Amino acid sequence: MVWVNGKVSEHVAVGDRSFQYGDGCFTTILTCHGQIQRWELHLERMRSCIDALGMTQPDWTLIEQWLAMAILPDAKAGLKLHVSRGSGGRGYSPAQVSHPNVTISNFAFPEHYIQWQQSGIKLGICQKKMGLNPLLAGHKHNNRLEQVLLKAEMEQHGFSDGICVDLRDYIVETTMANVFWFSNRQLFTPDLTMAGVAGTARKTVLELCSKLEVDAHIGHYTLQDIKHAEEVFVSNAIMGIVPVCQIGEQEYSIGNQTRRLQENFHSC
Repeated sequence: MVWVNGKVSEHVAVGDRSFQYGDGCFTTILTCHGQIQRWELHLERMRSCIDALGMTQPDWTLIEQWLAMAILPDAKAGLKLHVSRGSGGRGYSPAQVSHPNVTISNFAFPEHYIQWQQSGIKLGICQKKMGLNPLLAGHKHNNRLEQVLLKAEMEQHGFSDGICVDLRDYIVETTMANVFWFSNRQLFTPDLTMAGVAGTARKTVLELCSKLEVDAHIGHYTLQDIKHAEEVFVSNAIMGIVPVCQIGEQEYSIGNQTRRLQENFHSC
């Protein structure tokens, strides 16, 4: 079911700027037994992206009420919160736009995520490369065409997901998650100041590292850096932490370091 500005609807205006230009942002939220998980992190990321886009902040108190209406009672489920700049304006100009449009939808928890959490996921390596976009890097804005193309490439090669690199051949993320690996009992994850999405789960993992006294490093890394890793995992808000058992032809063990973070991360 879908709600548009708090009302059940299956329609969004053709003039909506998200439809026209990808002008807006979104976040995908895990719910457990009817309770939103880590809402503060999702609110923080949405506010940050809306500020970066120069949009008017919507009424967040009202949005929380709308989210509450949309939550499924299942043990695990999801919500997608999408905020568009609104309708109006001439061409690219955002002037004379009325007000933000808020779309909320719910969905069942993908059951295969449970299998991935237990047994790991096999990743391909994307041959297409992500561009550099420091203006919007880190933000989950509504223009996700790079991810669409990279995801299609991986599916054509029989993979559910794959490692993405940028034009400099630095690892960025996967098509749907942030990526981490352990080497010499230290954790590494890519810098996202030029490309990629800084996920809420990524932030939670880095906070856990501080709590658990795990040395975590953010930097520029290549496929060679991850090739000799002891353990690899990916994360996003819905699936949490998922071990990686293979990248291309390289196999990885699912080790105690990843399991420890999993145990401390998962809320339901």
